[in-house]
Amino acid sequence: MAQSDTVTQILDIAERMARNGGYNSFSFREIAAEIGIKAASVHYHFPNKETLGAAIAERYTDRFLTALGAPDSAPPEQLLARYVAAYRAALLEDGLMCLCGMFGAEISHLPEPVALKTRAFFERNMVWVTEIHVLQGQTAGQARAGAGALIARLEGAMILARTLQDMDLFDQITDQAGI
Repeated sequence: MAQSDTVTQILDIAERMARNGGYNSFSFREIAAEIGIKAASVHYHFPNKETLGAAIAERYTDRFLTALGAPDSAPPEQLLARYVAAYRAALLEDGLMCLCGMFGAEISHLPEPVALKTRAFFERNMVWVTEIHVLQGQTAGQARAGAGALIARLEGAMILARTLQDMDLFDQITDQAGI
């Protein structure tokens, strides 16, 4: 079922705001003002902020993993490069943080539906990267640890590069790790 243009705009704006400042960085009033509608119209589509937060986290996760393709759709090295490139594009081209990285940092203060969708992002990413490492011949334990290390390195590289206002640092960190 296709989303209405208004729903898509609401999701896009909320996601951009959250990727810049976290869960508390967006409000229905600000979203409505940017679109040029009343806040009640945002509430019509999303009854409350936790519903909207969960929707943007779920959509972000689905888009992220769909863009990567299946873990067996290309040689493992190519898929890992694609994975790093997805993080790089978000930071360097879009100027935004990983949505679920932002939400993950504030997980203990998120409403449960948003926290669940945030965890799902990391769980699904762990599975995806782990499968690639297994295809490279690693044991299940090695593959899972390697997946966690890769995701942590990328999330951390984003934070450092943005915090220090040194976007080249992202590439230096990932190049040094050979990813």
